[in-house]
Amino acid sequence: MKRKKKILKIAIDSPAAAGAGTLAKAIAKHYNLFYLDTGKIYRLIALYKLNFPKKFNIKFLKKKIRNLKKKNLEDKILLSDEIGIEASKIAKNKNIRKLIYLFQANCAYKPPKKYDGSCLDGRDITYKIIPDADFKFFITANVRVRAMRRFKELKGHKKAITFNEVLKSIKKRDKSDYSRKISPLKKTKDSMLINTTKLSKRACFLKIKKIIDKKLKNNGNI
Repeated sequence: MKRKKKILKIAIDSPAAAGAGTLAKAIAKHYNLFYLDTGKIYRLIALYKLNFPKKFNIKFLKKKIRNLKKKNLEDKILLSDEIGIEASKIAKNKNIRKLIYLFQANCAYKPPKKYDGSCLDGRDITYKIIPDADFKFFITANVRVRAMRRFKELKGHKKAITFNEVLKSIKKRDKSDYSRKISPLKKTKDSMLINTTKLSKRACFLKIKKIIDKKLKNNGNI
């Protein structure tokens, strides 16, 4: 029997709007890894809850997640403040988290064959979803910088919102993510801290690439 080659697993945690998604996508593309934005899964479920309040239960979610496709996670409405707040509440539900854990772990450890591994970003990826990841990063940035990034993103989608509203939302989300009892956002000791406050997207990518390439080279993988 042909043994499947060892896959590369990269785990990234970060607070909202720190730039982790952009970095994770670039990393996944460069190393041919399957990418999953786990935060958007919770946002998508929040959308389901708001749109189908009477049908919303575990059985309903199992069916939705089973048929989940990447295009579902690209819906611009998922960026709304209302969805973000609801997603944070849903993330505290043990039954929903268990269902999503299974889906995320499957994506991480059994990515489609055309990929050489996986790259997931979220809030508890480094210690809950992929505790044995080859690389772990904690991406962060100043809260006002993160709020401005999210504000520009929303304005780009022609959302009628002010910077102060976005800043307030980001702070509220941070408090919820860091303080929740179930899988809170935290930096693990074995995660590399990357502060993107004063770095361009390109500079952030090159910084992480250098770290990954050095370890892969030392291990004889490149």
